[in-house]
Amino acid sequence: MITHLRGKLVEKNPTYVIVECNGVGYYAHISLNTFSSIPDEEAIFLYTYLSIKEDSNTLFGFVNKIEREIFKLLISVSGVGPSIARTMCSSMTTEEIQHAIASADVATIQSVKGIGAKTAQRVIIDLKDKIIKTYGIDDVSVSQSNTNKDEALSALDVLGFTAKQSERVVDRILKEDGTMSVENLIKQALKNL
Repeated sequence: MITHLRGKLVEKNPTYVIVECNGVGYYAHISLNTFSSIPDEEAIFLYTYLSIKEDSNTLFGFVNKIEREIFKLLISVSGVGPSIARTMCSSMTTEEIQHAIASADVATIQSVKGIGAKTAQRVIIDLKDKIIKTYGIDDVSVSQSNTNKDEALSALDVLGFTAKQSERVVDRILKEDGTMSVENLIKQALKNL
């Protein structure tokens, strides 16, 4: 198994990179998060995962170990293949994925292209305990911040803000302070909308 690549960055695109290691060019599929985190320098280091199927061997590259571990957890779920897992890693940060799974946020997971309601529920059922245990996410803070988030989004909706825009702002605020009260959360969101 190829665990990492260290070499010269030959080509960089939003969906893949080509890294030359000792004269051999490796084509590695990447997420948008990895793409934006890779410096435009010649020397590069990527963690990798090699997906082996009957008809193909596909190499995936990751800027850090956490993204690779989340990817491996996602593909362990029935119905989630490497391309859907990569799409999920492109659509959300690793922290957002962890939080969505730990808080059983079906809607957020289902918002990823290629994931339906049943698959989203399966991801939560299969991975919730592993995510909470592995990454030390506190169940109480997850449910509290999720309740505050829902109440704040509901209030912002009543005030006429779009759900997508509101959710982006509220998520950013909660990332900085996950224990913020609903009232303060709404006030902060209004300043940023």
